[in-house]
Amino acid sequence: MPPLIDTLAEGARVLIVRLRSLGDCVLTTPALSLLKQHRPDLSIGVMVEDRFAQIFEGNPDVASILQPSGGAAAGFRPQLVVNFHGGTRSAMLTALSLAAHRAGFGHFRHSWLYNIRIPRAQEILGEERIVHTAEHLASAMFHLGVPRTEIPRARLSAEPRRAARPYAVIHPTASAASKTWPAERFTALGAHLRDRHGLDPVFIGAPGDDLSPFAGFETLSGAPLRQVKSLLAGAALFVGNDSGPAHMAAAFGVPVVVLYGASDPRIWAPWRTESEVITAPQGLASVPVKLIEDAVDRLQERAR
Repeated sequence: MPPLIDTLAEGARVLIVRLRSLGDCVLTTPALSLLKQHRPDLSIGVMVEDRFAQIFEGNPDVASILQPSGGAAAGFRPQLVVNFHGGTRSAMLTALSLAAHRAGFGHFRHSWLYNIRIPRAQEILGEERIVHTAEHLASAMFHLGVPRTEIPRARLSAEPRRAARPYAVIHPTASAASKTWPAERFTALGAHLRDRHGLDPVFIGAPGDDLSPFAGFETLSGAPLRQVKSLLAGAALFVGNDSGPAHMAAAFGVPVVVLYGASDPRIWAPWRTESEVITAPQGLASVPVKLIEDAVDRLQERAR
């Protein structure tokens, strides 16, 4: 019996339910690339919350970006829906699509709504180890019939920002205090980047983030994601806490230094770019400036 992907009609529509959040959306794109590479005729739609929709703008693998609603799901008329989100809302949206094939991981809630239950990534990949998020999502495509191959880098589309001098993007905030390196150490790192490496630091933050400690440098607060994509696409370096912008930078092949507190870098490390990963399960307050400066220096040396 042929794999499911190969039984879909020519030009069939496939809906990916992603919803959120920033890093997850970025790391969904390798799976989309694998699907489109194997079946370029398919019309792929991504259902995602408005605040993250710009992640998928300009992506040649994505034909449609849909708002999360039952009407939008059914109106897209998908032959296959793959739910990558896994919660109650995404399960309902999958069911309301009325698709003939409704796929979700077997461990998802309301698994009875799926007529294709995807096994654990470890079972699909044949490896009993902790898998990266990009591998986890790509494994679903392999289970559905995409041939096993190397999982590509994440894919974002943006026109790189034009700048008179090379610059580094620094993301000093995160979703939780435990994931955030102290602001004064980021300030010291900014001076190191400028004085030793000739990189102008640009500090970025989401709406409501306090960037006042970095007033001596260029800051960008609450910018639309398409502007952040452009900024990251032209950067020479990224440094930040474990958060969505780190995955965006990695998608553009920017060398990155990422600081991890309680989260596991085996699951959330930068995907397929030059990187230095700093782990501090005991808390990021224990990480000295010198350790990050040395990581930056190593990356800059490798870039020469």
